[in-house]
Amino acid sequence: MIEAARAARSHAHAPYSRYAVGAAVLTQSGRVYAGCNVENATYGATLCAERSAVAAMVAAGDHTPIACAVVTAGPEPGAPCGICRQVLVEFARDMKVILLAESSGGAIVAKKTTRLAKLLPSAFRLSVSR
Repeated sequence: MIEAARAARSHAHAPYSRYAVGAAVLTQSGRVYAGCNVENATYGATLCAERSAVAAMVAAGDHTPIACAVVTAGPEPGAPCGICRQVLVEFARDMKVILLAESSGGAIVAKKTTRLAKLLPSAFRLSVSR
């Protein structure tokens, strides 16, 4: 999962922020889905890496993530934005979240592990049946 997120980061389209992000979700089935951020000149149309990975998961017919890895530039790892946290909660109330920072040379310089429930303790949920 971590290597998939790192590889996805190398494909990020971030001409405005120059902040490339890669993410990957691991599902209960053992499959890994990766995504990268895709910026847009209107900013509002920008797609974060975490949501890109979730979209790949859903497009493949999977719906049960159990972990997420996010890779950003160092020196400290970046955490998912609020929208991404809410999108992840849509599929799992809680999961392991691994945050990694890479140096410009590609070495991992920092790592932090947390839980989605800690990042978004009062997540909004609607009751729906699937």
